[in-house]
Amino acid sequence: MLFNSAHFLIFLPVVLLLYYLLPHRAQNRLLLVASCYFYASWDWRFLAPLLISTSIDYWCAKRMEDLANAGHPKEQRRGYLCLSLVTNLGLLGFFKYFNFFTESLQEVLATFGYQPSLWSLKIILPVGISFYTFQALSYTIDVYRGQFHATRSFLDFLLAILYFPHLVAGPIQRAHSLLPQVIRPRVINGEQITSGIHLIIWGYFKKVFIADNLAPIVSQVFLDPSPDGFRVLMGVYAFAFQIYCDFSGYTDIARGVAKLMGFEFMLNFNLPYLATNPKEFWSRWHISLSTWLRDYLYVPLGGNRNGARQTYRNLMLTMIIGGLWHGAAWSFIIWGFYQGILLITHRLLEPWLDRALSFQSPAFRRLSFWVQVVTMFQLTCYGWLIFRAQSLEQIVQLSSSLFRLPWNVDLALAAAIATTVAPLVVIQLIQHFAEKLEFLSFPRVSLELRCAVYAVLVYFSLFRGGQPEAFIYFQF
Repeated sequence: MLFNSAHFLIFLPVVLLLYYLLPHRAQNRLLLVASCYFYASWDWRFLAPLLISTSIDYWCAKRMEDLANAGHPKEQRRGYLCLSLVTNLGLLGFFKYFNFFTESLQEVLATFGYQPSLWSLKIILPVGISFYTFQALSYTIDVYRGQFHATRSFLDFLLAILYFPHLVAGPIQRAHSLLPQVIRPRVINGEQITSGIHLIIWGYFKKVFIADNLAPIVSQVFLDPSPDGFRVLMGVYAFAFQIYCDFSGYTDIARGVAKLMGFEFMLNFNLPYLATNPKEFWSRWHISLSTWLRDYLYVPLGGNRNGARQTYRNLMLTMIIGGLWHGAAWSFIIWGFYQGILLITHRLLEPWLDRALSFQSPAFRRLSFWVQVVTMFQLTCYGWLIFRAQSLEQIVQLSSSLFRLPWNVDLALAAAIATTVAPLVVIQLIQHFAEKLEFLSFPRVSLELRCAVYAVLVYFSLFRGGQPEAFIYFQF
């Protein structure tokens, strides 16, 4: 069920109406049933791996908690953690990567003259499997580390994993944040409802008006067998705003819907295209994934504790695995490698950059800030070219076109993209200078002005939106 479908626009009001009429425990059971229906609306078979892994995770965490309470050493709990890891990563690997690895092996062997007939399946990828796998793993790992107590209620744990706003595309919620909200009665106040409505309307505008209107432009460029360099540049810019508005739009809607029910989700995007360097970008983009990779992969690998060489290795491994998390394709692995190169290069240059900026006047520092923002945006956009490309050959072809002069400048194409993204740019500059993401909640903004802005956003979403498209991150 898509957030931008008529099905969801009927489903949500019905769920909210029943939710507000019920007491806490009945609310949880309603949300569990509604979440199962929401997920099964794609394919009821998708529920099977989700329920299997969730059941095993619940049992493993409960056993680890019992052993810890009985005073047993951590080593005796390790087997249950391994079972949880093998189950979750095994299911993820089978559904998401089985065909990729068998086909890649077949191609490698073919280069040496072998033509093996490797067994392969046409496996349907369960929607959102990467998201709910990471959510479940954070729970069992935290229980194993002693950082969180296992819940005794299987249904409450199941709801924390299945809760429909975040189930298929995040934000990736940690158990220590979401599970207490499931267990305790929730109190909904006017501020939450106002904030929730704000997020939902803004999220729909970003998805329906900006992302869906940019989608055809992006598709035309990336399907063109020999695009001109200027068209490649415009296509990459368009995709940068498409993927941001598509994914952050989903996140805003998810956070807004959760607020209407008294839940609070973590912030997942914080003006990422205003980042001045790769490290800052990853503290602003897909924050729930970047912090997950930091806490459960980068830090356990050693982080930055064992010298520069080990730090660079850990950064690169983390980003390559983060790239592979996005999909079973070499383009995602190369994208992760590219992001690792950016992070390592910035880490090498950071002392020099800090010294250079420390001697500048305030006016020059402001100028250098925008120079850094523009530079980082260009580097990010080239990463999006790698991310969006369908093959290694297309990465080479598009890169070659991009850097081949002269260009055939298409002002109409540039104008179409600029007019579509202009509202986003204006609003995000307001958010940046005001240092407040929910800019319409300013005390000085009158109710009349706030309603007028919402009316405009709703109008453009309903009557000026593009052809409805599935959310990009559903494939991950």
